[in-house]
Amino acid sequence: MNSKIRDEHTDELFKAILTLKDIEECYNFFEDLCTISEIKAMAQRLQVAKMLKEHHVYTDIVNKTGASTATISRVNRCLNYGADGYKTVLERISGENAGENK
Repeated sequence: MNSKIRDEHTDELFKAILTLKDIEECYNFFEDLCTISEIKAMAQRLQVAKMLKEHHVYTDIVNKTGASTATISRVNRCLNYGADGYKTVLERISGENAGENK
């Protein structure tokens, strides 16, 4: 856990996010909270993480997502040495998608 970001305000933000009940509430909250560019950047990083976990090469990731190699490197560093946040989320959404295919 990164103590550089942890404080009462960040705790409150994360608690607020955890109250969201569905994707529509997420869209509404994040549209109010973030700029479109910020939302798109976060979505892009998640797609980069997904593609890295699937063993895609950097050139494929750049071509498919438009992410810079610096962004891809940063996400890769988080996947390998981070707090396992990407890993947790990717496993959970992968499980949801598997359930949809049944």
